Amino acid sequence: MGPDGALRRLVESQQLTSMILWGPAGTGKTTLARVLAHAADYVMEPLSAVSSGVKDVREAIARARERLGQHAQRTVLFIDEVHRFNKAQQDLLLPATETGEVVLIGATTENPYFEVNAALMSRSTLWRLRPLSDDDLAILVRRGLELRSATITDEALGAITSSADGDARSALTTLDTAIILTRGEDESAPVELSHVVRARDGRLYHQSADTHYDQISALIKSVRGSDPDAALYWLVTLLESGESARFIARRLVILASEDVGLADPLGLLVAESAARAVEFVGLPEARLTLSHATLTLALLPKSNSVTRALSAATAAVRSGGLAEVPAHLRDASYRSAGLLGHGNEYRYSHDYPEGWVDQQYLPDRFVDATFYDPSTYGQEAALVARWRARTNRSHQDRPDAPVE
Repeated sequence: MGPDGALRRLVESQQLTSMILWGPAGTGKTTLARVLAHAADYVMEPLSAVSSGVKDVREAIARARERLGQHAQRTVLFIDEVHRFNKAQQDLLLPATETGEVVLIGATTENPYFEVNAALMSRSTLWRLRPLSDDDLAILVRRGLELRSATITDEALGAITSSADGDARSALTTLDTAIILTRGEDESAPVELSHVVRARDGRLYHQSADTHYDQISALIKSVRGSDPDAALYWLVTLLESGESARFIARRLVILASEDVGLADPLGLLVAESAARAVEFVGLPEARLTLSHATLTLALLPKSNSVTRALSAATAAVRSGGLAEVPAHLRDASYRSAGLLGHGNEYRYSHDYPEGWVDQQYLPDRFVDATFYDPSTYGQEAALVARWRARTNRSHQDRPDAPVE
């Protein structure tokens, strides 16, 4: 949207193209569509996929066709929640977008590659909207205060921005409610933290930022320590304080790899599924999903071998500089690669018993290095036993012991 931004140039040329705006709730998809249509001098026909059917779409396209033919006035057909249209409804949009009778702007909170027809996607450009930062939300809140001729304390402003989780609509709704509560007590008083807490139905931090991060730390360490009761307690404490369900879900996904890891590889699937479910159902129902994931991760065996292996490999790459790929592992798909020796001595694993063959995969300078130091917990023990049986490694193998 900046002076040299792609959307700005489309607007200034008055040549909008069909597009999909993809982003979380409250990131400005509808507002952006209105701004684009108005600035490019298009008429906007808004529809909601939740309440509109085939008849509504046909009528909107007919109005756009008439507008174009009689007045040379182009139309933006804006469809909110476009992913909710079924295939037949989406197919109805294809001819009109193909001929240019309408410019489609679809808004969706769901991944359009899964929810929007491939044919419609191929006719549209995709624009990804991100959650607003706390600084962006603060600007928005201050503008709202100016329009309402109201003031706010720094503590209350911080509470609104941190609890909105990047959602502008949520921030403004909280602000409006807090202003009403403030003026019910004192017409000229500033909005204070107590008003914001009441506006959020008590779902807000009553403590300092340090306490907030301490609670998150306590949740992670309780799960890592396999204490389901403590883990659940800190989860509920965070939720009751107004913590974002999305933020908690992200932390659980990280924890699943960092602390459960290969002791139970399915832990990551549990956490990722929970994060997906949080986006799908939202609060308050997502409390069940987060509790389910938290208790599962707390009860699973723990291993941090993934974390340690990543750290060791990262240190080697960063300190060792560029290492050459062994000739037998290099790309041999192009002409003359064989003349260079690329891939000539590569042994295809699937041609050997059990789909495995002993050969060098690391660069020469790291051929004796060991980055992965496995634990003996949970399923990792079985995975490692099978690996060691193939490679004739023992539990005593260390980086300074060459692999035979």
